[in-house]
Order: sequence, then C-alpha cells, then structure tokens
Amino acid sequence: MVGAPLAGGSSTPELTAAVSDAGGLGFIAAGYKTVDEVRREIEDVRARTRRPFGVNVFFPTQLAADEAAVADYTVRLAREAERYGVACGEASWSDDGWEGKLELVTRERPAVMSFTFGCPARSIVAGLQASGIAVWCTVTGPADARIAAAAGVDALVVQGSEAGGHQGSFDDTDAAPVGLLALLQLVRAATDLPLVAAGGIATGEGVAGVITAGASAAQIGSCLMLTPEAGTSAPHRAAFAGGAPTALTRAFSGRRARGIVNRFMRDHDAAAPRAYPQVHYLTAPLRAAARAAADADGINLWAGQAYSLAEALPAAELVARWGAEARAALQH
Repeated sequence: MVGAPLAGGSSTPELTAAVSDAGGLGFIAAGYKTVDEVRREIEDVRARTRRPFGVNVFFPTQLAADEAAVADYTVRLAREAERYGVACGEASWSDDGWEGKLELVTRERPAVMSFTFGCPARSIVAGLQASGIAVWCTVTGPADARIAAAAGVDALVVQGSEAGGHQGSFDDTDAAPVGLLALLQLVRAATDLPLVAAGGIATGEGVAGVITAGASAAQIGSCLMLTPEAGTSAPHRAAFAGGAPTALTRAFSGRRARGIVNRFMRDHDAAAPRAYPQVHYLTAPLRAAARAAADADGINLWAGQAYSLAEALPAAELVARWGAEARAALQH
C-alpha cells in the first residue's frame, strides 16, 4: 500500500513515517514547498522511521495560458478579495524549484522519487536510478504511459478519474478522464511496467480489486486525510462529514482537480481559465484567508470520489487493516 503524496498541507513527516512504519510506502509531497522545507521534511521522516519512503515532485511542464483570460479572472475574484480582506496573489508561472529539488533528492537518495504532471528525460531518470532511487511517474492514459516507459521509469502510478486533487496528466485537457478499472487495462496493454493504482480506493477490498485488475500496489490518499498525523485543515476535515458530491474544477488552480463542491467552485468554475500554476498563485491568499477563517466554502476541498469512507483513525491502524482485508479478499 502506498500513501499518496498530498500536496498543499495534508502530507506531513508524521504521516509519511506512519505509513512506512506500518508496512506501506509513505511519500513526502514536495509540491509548493521550498528546497529547504523539503530537506527538513526528509530529515524529519528519517528521524521517525528507518523504513523506505518516497518523495513526489511536480514536473515543470509549461503549458500555454491565455493571459487575457487570467486577467479577466483576476478582476472577477475582486469580490472574493473583498470578502476575505486580502489581495489576490500574482498570477505567475513557476517551476516549483525544480532544479533544486531534483538535486536535493538525488543527494538524499530516498527509496523512490515520483513525478506528477510530466516525465523527465531519460538522462535524468537514469541518473536517479544510478543513485539507487527508483523512479515512478503518474499517468492518466496510455499515451502518457508510453512516454514514461520510453524514459525508462521503474513503475507507473495509474491515476483514475476518481482520484482527489489534481489530475496528474502530462497535458491539461478538457477530455473526460478515464475511470481506474478501464485505465488499468488500457495502460497494461501499452506497457508491462509495474502499475500502482490510484483513485477511489478506500478499503482493503478496493486494494484487492485493483491488484486483481493488474496493479502491483494501491495508492490511497483521501482516506488518510482524517488521520491524526495528517495536516488537513479543520474546515477541510469538517467538509468530509458533509456528504457533498465531488467534481473536477479549475477554479482554484487553473488545472483540473477533484474536490468537494463548495460555493467558490460553484461561483467560479465556469469562468476559470486553463492556466496552471498561475491561477494557483492568484487564489492562494484568498484560500489562506478562508482557511484561517474556517470557511470551507472558500478553500479547495480536494477529495476523491470515495472520500466519505475516510475515518479519523491513526494511519498505522488503517494501513494494517487495509492490508489484512486485502489479503483476506484475495485469498477468498
């Protein structure tokens, strides 16, 4: 079992270590953090566990963005800025400290380095492997899988449409994302690499299901977000009890991501431009202010389609139970 990297606050060194100590593979989410912050988290995890863990990094794909549409969206969000008493952020592109994080992880040598939003060149993949680091890449379709396989990665994280948070596709398209079961079959037809299934997995029976469908492991994210080790904010935790549906939206970051439907999403999704990470930085101060005010209607409530099955139990207890349930289901 793999603990999904939960960028934006839910992933913590405590959660990473707890998942790994319980026999899973915990991940540090390096997205939106400085190189020094990631270094400190690696040190923290190593102080907590001797078990293997991974680090997830955003690949800096720079997709075309309509600057006029971003400007219009900035004007539209003026009422949100007034509501929360803060100014919008600067809608700029950033590579999220790509070079520094790549150098850091190569030096620190965790068990796995995984990539989201794209795949690095074969030379980078080979360099990481030469340092003893396994390389994984998130894919959402057979085309992405073929690119990653050609780059020489060790495994693919196959992310179905059910998954919470950002779609990890190499290109941000409007095409309907594919559900996990169908996607596993499509990717398996494209490559024989080991597959890590992600999206809507919330129970041991779900783990067994994706293993039966051809995955080597299951990655769980949303159902770890209520654990005491997770850094999930209070309003985000409370929203998990509300039972609202999830939907894909660009309203918060400019890239499609699945979250619990709230006021901000309803008010702004239709107008949100395809512009990542520009919109992420534009809305960041608004979301921070809403989070501080415990206003769940103003923040991105990332969650997968099975989020209602999440439990507020220690991560180690959940990982152990899911493993036992999966083994029982597979034996049956």
